[in-house]
Amino acid sequence: MQIQENISLQPYNSFGIGAKARKFASFKSTEELSAFLTTESKLPLLVLGGGSNILFTKDFDGLVLKNEIKGIKKIDEDDEFVYVQSGSGENWHQFVLLCIENNWAGVENLALIPGCVGASPMQNIGAYGVELKDVFHELKAFHRKEKTNYTFSLNDCDFGYRESIFKRKYKDEFVITSVTFRLRKQPIFNTSYGAIEQELERLTISELSIKAVAEAVINIRSSKLPDPKEIGNAGSFFKNPEINNEQFLILQKEFPGIIGHTLPSGNIKLAAGWLIEQCGWKGYRKGDAGCHAKQALVLVNYGNAKGDEIYNLSEAIFQSVKKKFGVMLEREVNIV
Repeated sequence: MQIQENISLQPYNSFGIGAKARKFASFKSTEELSAFLTTESKLPLLVLGGGSNILFTKDFDGLVLKNEIKGIKKIDEDDEFVYVQSGSGENWHQFVLLCIENNWAGVENLALIPGCVGASPMQNIGAYGVELKDVFHELKAFHRKEKTNYTFSLNDCDFGYRESIFKRKYKDEFVITSVTFRLRKQPIFNTSYGAIEQELERLTISELSIKAVAEAVINIRSSKLPDPKEIGNAGSFFKNPEINNEQFLILQKEFPGIIGHTLPSGNIKLAAGWLIEQCGWKGYRKGDAGCHAKQALVLVNYGNAKGDEIYNLSEAIFQSVKKKFGVMLEREVNIV
């Protein structure tokens, strides 16, 4: 249980921002977490997983705790499903690959999403027609102040689009320690979203499998999104905004090419990347802060950008989209 001081956070965030933490430590169990919370109770606290959904705009004058709770195991099964529990500090993509290896179906469309397992329900991660809530069974979380473990069911988590109760009502109150997934023994393939079917054809797949779907998703994501190991980024920086149908029809008259998908609520979800691109930001670069050339939704650090430079770019993008379309973008990335 060693606490380090004045530590660079550059290796611990996918933007590669060189902010420093006043104190830094890692925990591998709930007991270690509890001990740190007790001994360092007066300091501001930040819990880090994979660091793939965070932008440091300044040094953190407090304690940063890195989640390293590991372990993946099948804990139950029935005729249709297997129930697989994962420590929250496990790498998400490696978890997906393990599920594919064991023929546990349901998470293959979520391959190559950066970050740790513990962040997946917090963010209700989603891609290519699948969301975390579709495979979620329950999670265990540790209350920071009460030092008590709680179990949250699907309904308890109040999942929404890139949302959960942990981002709103219980923000900064809990640390997720494990997540249990309900995965299918017999897959139900979801290939109609995006370019999955075209990629499967290109791969000349003779027999559809969860491994093939994951391979297609990995190829598509790799072709569109920069690897954080090569170019600092946090994936999609903004959420796709939601507007009502009346607003959409007005925008459609002025911008016939606007991209929108009808939601079950009747509202329209717009493509934030398209809005940003129409404002001329795609491929923009100032110093080492930029908007990716292949995907306008991704802001990048080409080397030595400071966090506030990337934040200022995001603010300029926000204002230009608001001015041109009257649409308010919402940041998906957490700003510290």
